[in-house]
Amino acid sequence: MSALKPIQIIGGGLAGLTLGLALRRQEIPVTVLEAGCYPRHRVCGEFISGRGQGTLARLGCRQLMDDAGAVGARTVAFHSATKSSATHILPSPAICVSRFSLDAVLAKYFRELGGELCEGRRATAEDIGEGCVRATGRRAGAEENGARWFGLKIHARHVALQADLEMHFSSRGYVGLCNVGGGQVNVCGLFRKRPDENGDARDRLELLRGEPGSPLQRRLAGAEFDGDSFCAVAGLSLQPRQAAARAEICAGDAITMIPPVTGNGMSMAFESAELAVAPLAAWSRGEVTWDAARQKIARDCDALFARRLAWAQWLQRLVLMPVLQNPLLALAARGDWLCRLAFSQTR
Repeated sequence: MSALKPIQIIGGGLAGLTLGLALRRQEIPVTVLEAGCYPRHRVCGEFISGRGQGTLARLGCRQLMDDAGAVGARTVAFHSATKSSATHILPSPAICVSRFSLDAVLAKYFRELGGELCEGRRATAEDIGEGCVRATGRRAGAEENGARWFGLKIHARHVALQADLEMHFSSRGYVGLCNVGGGQVNVCGLFRKRPDENGDARDRLELLRGEPGSPLQRRLAGAEFDGDSFCAVAGLSLQPRQAAARAEICAGDAITMIPPVTGNGMSMAFESAELAVAPLAAWSRGEVTWDAARQKIARDCDALFARRLAWAQWLQRLVLMPVLQNPLLALAARGDWLCRLAFSQTR
């Protein structure tokens, strides 16, 4: 039997590490290049729901979530700048987990399985080519309708939530709150930056606190923020992309980002990693060409994600229209059907 061909993964986030773990379980030589170091905070909703939980179980990674301190989530509530909905039961339970803890647990387990993890190492042109998978996360995006998207995240204590997951909408964007264990609440937001707008970290933190008099501001009035957890990311591209259009094999956000309002980004990272395992293992064993593996992964990812990406685009447009936010909350107050519809079509 010929030796297994090695695989190199650029990016040690959720998709990269999960893919690396799954390949190492098949004894395939894997190297992960990560520009940062562990542990560190990342802008992330820290919320996993839908098919991603089944993916984690199949990949043997579900216990790692508990090792990272994951907590359950069963309820959700929605808020505008002036109105609040009732608390709804999620169609299926979700889990919330700090990325600071989760990435460290995944990295440790990857190394225990014999994977080579190179921290503080950026990929060069020489690294790109056959045998290399791109899992570098988001791609910088251009302006959309005269504005750029940016994300902010910070952890806070002494926050009493109405529901396990809260979504707060405003004219600038939205903020999600969820309990991530240890008495901490993740405060993560997506906002639009205008071309003429400037601001320092203090201004950005005020965006996360919410508009004066809003339910979000009242919720965070007594919060104690962990300054070390504050992080930001700019130039986000939320336009759907197809994996088939890429010349490389990609995983996670390197394929496409789903609008964060869906809370499905972490799940898609795990799902794309799972879809890549079998074709990459077949290439490593010499059973298929690299291009055949690329085409198979791209087709499967596009087929799995196309519907939810389309629904997510419409959902984001609706909730970011201030004139519609209160009417949508009023509809949601009449029953769970709207919440269940949005949940089912974006997962």
